[in-house]
Amino acid sequence: MCVIQVQGKRESGFTLLEAMATVGIIVVMTMIAIPAFMSWMPGIRLNGAARQVMGDLMGARMQAVKLNQKTKVFFDDNHQYRICNDANNDGTVADGEGDVENRDIQDEYDGMTLNKDTYNDPVFQPRGTASIIIITLTNSKGAQKKVKVHLTGRIMIEDV
Repeated sequence: MCVIQVQGKRESGFTLLEAMATVGIIVVMTMIAIPAFMSWMPGIRLNGAARQVMGDLMGARMQAVKLNQKTKVFFDDNHQYRICNDANNDGTVADGEGDVENRDIQDEYDGMTLNKDTYNDPVFQPRGTASIIIITLTNSKGAQKKVKVHLTGRIMIEDV
């Protein structure tokens, strides 16, 4: 005759104290991480705004080449700009001429301001060349990025 002994079944799981300690650690880590993340937000917004302005300027350049017309970007104030093309082919781009695209940088990037370094607005020629201009973007913390339009039509973002 064979005797089989069954050992006591061992239960697995977490006690209430262990679960509460884990939740407490997660809460403390979150409380430390949120302020650090919030301090990064102005920089993240500045990068996004610079990419948006650069993309819109590149779009204006492509529009000039595609339509074989001059395209001009009018900077109205410190956060709004418009993209217009020479619809009547008279060699100049008038304010509000052609397909007007209005942009407001503060719609998506609150607290962002734009300043251009010259009195002239950038004009893109049908061959893709452009007038030279530097647009400085500033966030609420005072950090800046520059979007540069070169004579060749190349558009770059630079840290200040």
